[in-house]
Amino acid sequence: MSQKALFLDRDGVINVDTGYVHTVTDFHFISGIFNICQKAIFKDYLIIVVTNQAGIGRGLYTLNDFNFLTDWMCETFLANNIFITKVYYSPFHPVYGLGEYKRNDEMRKPRPGMINKAKVEYGLDLWDSVLIGDNHTDIQAGQSAGVRTNILFDEQNEAELEFTGTYHIVKNLQRAESLL
Repeated sequence: MSQKALFLDRDGVINVDTGYVHTVTDFHFISGIFNICQKAIFKDYLIIVVTNQAGIGRGLYTLNDFNFLTDWMCETFLANNIFITKVYYSPFHPVYGLGEYKRNDEMRKPRPGMINKAKVEYGLDLWDSVLIGDNHTDIQAGQSAGVRTNILFDEQNEAELEFTGTYHIVKNLQRAESLL
């Protein structure tokens, strides 16, 4: 039997997106993120982060900054009984990337590269998997990869839970729990 995953975007889903977050002091967890991950683990989902990190490619912070913050984030999840299976990231930007980082790489959302790589590495059944993102590029990546349940987290949405016909919109992460 194939494994299923809960794919999470980082900035805007795991932490408040204040723009190019790259330090522990600027990293603030979004309410409900630990609860939904605990529920997902209880339902046998792997937790996988898929995040564009163009700040690396733009020269705003280093890969070492990103790795330090990622290690801290994963340790904080672990302290809450949540194991992050893997964090995939794309440091590229097709317009604003510097040097080798200036390209439209397959790993950069809305392209499905990070999800497809996780599928191969972990033998994932994407049809039984769930993706939560805060941008339409996240949803596009999930849909392109074949993830059946794609959830747009939008705190400004008028409805608590809405279905567009192709993806769900939730106003808070607690509402997303019902879609696991």
